[in-house]
Amino acid sequence: MTLFRLHLAQFRSWARLDIDLDRRPVAIHGPNGAGKTNILEAISMLSPGRGMRGAAPGDQARKGPEVGWQIRARIGEHEVATRALPGQPREVAIDDKVSTQIALGRLMRVIWLVPAMDRLWTDPPEARRRFLDRVTLSFAPGHAEDALGYEKAMRERNRLLKDEIRDPGWFRALEAQMAEMGAAVTRNRLEAIARITAAQDGAGTAFPSASLALLPGEGFADDPDPARIAARLAEGRPRDMAAGRTLTGPHRADLGAHWGPQAMPAALSSTGEQKALLLSLILANARALAGESVVLLLDEVAAHLDADRRAALYDEICGLGAQSLLTGTGPELFEALRDRAQFLAVERRGETSTVAMGI
Repeated sequence: MTLFRLHLAQFRSWARLDIDLDRRPVAIHGPNGAGKTNILEAISMLSPGRGMRGAAPGDQARKGPEVGWQIRARIGEHEVATRALPGQPREVAIDDKVSTQIALGRLMRVIWLVPAMDRLWTDPPEARRRFLDRVTLSFAPGHAEDALGYEKAMRERNRLLKDEIRDPGWFRALEAQMAEMGAAVTRNRLEAIARITAAQDGAGTAFPSASLALLPGEGFADDPDPARIAARLAEGRPRDMAAGRTLTGPHRADLGAHWGPQAMPAALSSTGEQKALLLSLILANARALAGESVVLLLDEVAAHLDADRRAALYDEICGLGAQSLLTGTGPELFEALRDRAQFLAVERRGETSTVAMGI
């Protein structure tokens, strides 16, 4: 299914935006602060979660949390709407019927790359877990429910630990839930890594492939067996009670990456190599989803690539067949896409962004 139409109302810098799209890549250009990224963020809200900026709904309204915002889209034959009214959580509707964010993930797979992710390999493990879970969510929309179930049970267990409750029956019940959900989370992550790895093998790409691994972090974060997870949680209760929180489990996992014949750790690679490696994983993610409805959101992706690497990236994007939207400060960054893309020029007028078709 293709994202054919996008309508924004009071979202970020857009009082209103209406654009029609097709299967061609979309090159969105304009000065910094014009509102280009806000278009990509709006599309990222057509997937589960808080979108590519991780913002609370009240922070996305153009005039502040007392206003609210709405996004409507035509995805294939479906009419999709999501909005946040003042002081309310985000709502979702598909074909005028109240729906869930998980249903959005089954309708369209949204993959994004933003400048803040350039630090992925040197950031704390939490950033790499979020990245891995977004990748995993693109393959298994139900991963969100598994992760939320695990987090909910862990919060309850942490409350018992802080209150120094010692009733083993309460702990066993919560640890059984954590074990079941945690095992599912780990299986989903391992399957996602396997699919990314398979998509890299033999791919004709100008970007380096990576050897990925789910690192255990603290203890057993890479173990998909619920019985062993439950046993280790029970064993760790005294230490966890002293700390007042759960110290081991899938919530402490990390994503490891090595590349090249010398198996260079991503964290020790140059800035340019880290960027190329990240692009490689994003492209492999899209490649692994061949046959699904995929939208790639690439924010300021050309900024740190030379002309040859930009041309190689655009060739791969066109070859993937995934719907793609890219942003940059000027149309010259997309010269190699000139005859193959739809161009949108964005500028800021006062507090409102405006858009014009064409270069």
